[in-house]
Amino acid sequence: MEDKQKRAFKDEIYEQFARMGKAFSSASRLELIDLLAQRERTVDELAEETEMSVANTSRHLQVLKGERLVRRRKEGTRAYYTLADPEVYRAWKAVRSLAETRLAEVEETVKRYLSDRDEMEALSQEELEERLERDDVLVLDVRPEEEFEAGHIPGARSIPVDQLEEHLDELPEDRDIVAYCRGPYCVYSDDAVRKLQEKGRNARRLSEGLPDWLVEGRSVEHGG
Repeated sequence: MEDKQKRAFKDEIYEQFARMGKAFSSASRLELIDLLAQRERTVDELAEETEMSVANTSRHLQVLKGERLVRRRKEGTRAYYTLADPEVYRAWKAVRSLAETRLAEVEETVKRYLSDRDEMEALSQEELEERLERDDVLVLDVRPEEEFEAGHIPGARSIPVDQLEEHLDELPEDRDIVAYCRGPYCVYSDDAVRKLQEKGRNARRLSEGLPDWLVEGRSVEHGG
């Protein structure tokens, strides 16, 4: 290969790689990826969840679709979006992990908004797996029910966080409880653990969420 060809090749191949960086360069698109890792959603559902306009949500989805990071399927007049491949979530998780390692602002933001998180002991995925094998823990999925039905940790019970107080009496008092939600920065599990501890229950949160459990190759169940 001649020098000019080598230069042209490198310019072109790195430009293709840069397309991924551009797709991940929007905070709004990262949130959409995080939500689509839970289950497929319509534009309207995503707009409501992210508090963006439908038009703006649609524009971000078109960027992600253009780079083949999400898929769209039509059902009648409705369009549903989902992640194109588990590798998309792996890439987002790698970006997240790099930011946690290199940016002190990430920890500062968590401490500012989740000031009591240090008081809530977190359980790792490996520890939860061991506890499940011993059958000495109750796992609560505190995400919305539709996300639970799309996929959940085997044996988990679905109690969305906004329904937890009305179901407290149904939970055994002599069993450790682990609550999990969408991911490490989802506050549903924090809220659930806080409510459970206020009622005297021995509760902890899972350090990560269902998508992290899945991409590590662990099994999930589907349906109610």
